[in-house]
Amino acid sequence: MEIPVSGFMYHSDDSDPQHSHQLFITSWDGRPVPAHVHEYRGVTSFDAGHNHRYAGITEPAPSGVPHTHRYFTFTSVDDQHQHEIRGVTGPAIPLPNGGHYHEFSGVTTINGMNPHRHNYSGNTSL
Repeated sequence: MEIPVSGFMYHSDDSDPQHSHQLFITSWDGRPVPAHVHEYRGVTSFDAGHNHRYAGITEPAPSGVPHTHRYFTFTSVDDQHQHEIRGVTGPAIPLPNGGHYHEFSGVTTINGMNPHRHNYSGNTSL
């Protein structure tokens, strides 16, 4: 019996020759399988006379087990430049009524006519 399955794979950043890749199934037997992701958004710290807004969706991660999510986005263009934001969320923080969220924080890339960076932090959506 054949069951059609589709999905995608993330390349591992691991340099170990015995590394593996993460496989995420997006459909099983023609039915969609929702990916476990979170939205995130916020405003960076105020540095060099301005701040930036940012928003994105985390990379998928397994549900129901301890996990983190990788994230990547660009900030808004302010003061004629933007910054890159990337990192890994903290572990899942369970909520009393079910579900969870993740905390994230970091520092942007260095950009701008007056080279600088911004701090950022927040919580993902549930």
